[in-house]
Formats: sequence, C-alpha cells, structure tokens
Amino acid sequence: MSTARRPGLFARLREDVAAARAHDPAARSSLEVVLAYPGVHALWAYRVAHRWWRAPGLRLPARLLSQFARFLTGIEIHPGARIGRRLFIDHGMGVVIGETAVVGDDVMLYHGVTLGGKSARREKRHPTLGDRVVVGANATILGPIVIGADSSVGAGAVVVRDAPAGSVLVGIPARDVSRRGADAPDSSTPRESLTDPAFYLDPAIYI
Repeated sequence: MSTARRPGLFARLREDVAAARAHDPAARSSLEVVLAYPGVHALWAYRVAHRWWRAPGLRLPARLLSQFARFLTGIEIHPGARIGRRLFIDHGMGVVIGETAVVGDDVMLYHGVTLGGKSARREKRHPTLGDRVVVGANATILGPIVIGADSSVGAGAVVVRDAPAGSVLVGIPARDVSRRGADAPDSSTPRESLTDPAFYLDPAIYI
C-alpha cells in the first residue's frame, strides 16, 4: 500500500466514483455510480465506520453501521480492516473482508470474494493484498498471507499461501501459473490470456 499522504474523506469518495467508472464499462455516468452501485455504497459506509472504529468509544456504532451496510448491499466489510485508495467491488454480493485484512490501492474484487481468517486468536489473521491485485468471483483467500502487487486470483480459487508480486493464482488449493514449470499452463497458452477473465471460465484449467 502506498505511503503517500492520503486525501480527505470527500476526496476519497470522489476517487471511489472515478474508480468505478474506470473499471466498469457499463457505468454511464457518475450519478449512476452514486445511485446504483452497491460496491461503492458499501465502501462509503466502510470509510465512515473505519473512522469511528479508530475513535475512542465508537467501535459499537462502527460495527452497527457496517452491519447496516451489509443488510443494504450484501457486502460485509469489517470497520477494522485497512483499505487503500480506489478499491472497486464489482457487483459485490457476498463479499466478506475481515477485521485484520489489508487491501492496497487500485484493487478490484468481484462478487463472492472472501478475505477470511483461520484463527480465533486476537492477532493478524486475515490476508494482505498488494496494490493492483484483481480477485475473481467467488475466490477465497484465507489466513494472514500476503498476495503481492499486480497479482491476479482466478474465479473460485482458494489461496492459502503467500504469493509473490505478479502471480496468477488458480485452482484449489491455488497455484501460481504465471511461471513456466510443472504447475504452469501448456506452453501454447499465450501469456496475455492469463489476465483475460474469460480464461478463468474454462473448467479445464482447474482439473
């Protein structure tokens, strides 16, 4: 996550709208994003809840706000999570982001993504996503692992280990297919297809 100075709350809200328009070709106007994008609504509720979470005595209101946003949008973001700039949650239904998750800048999550934990202890138990990570629909990332910047996680993947920057993770458990080797796709598969969402719709790559 970038260490540059962060903008204020309202500047963040404007950035969130711009990020949605940049990522989704179906977005025809900023007004449409403001009124009709649940991923943006959930993120805005999180922005407020996170500020309350960090303020003395406001953790219960922060949790209540996050639960209300979950009721409205189907997206659960714990107010204790740390989320960077320009996150876009596409469609969003079923997304869960846990309390100790860290999400970098310019990350994109599709519907059904879980950033979950494997421990019941009060410790860092949720994943860290680097900048510009893309996580496909219904993917699950578990534990205090780190997914390096510019990585892609395929739809339905289950990730339980750290992954270096630039990884392309597919399967259950997920493996990195960005490098040639035993786990890499056939050499006839063009490298650019690994970043094409249609590539992950092919059931053959999960066998």
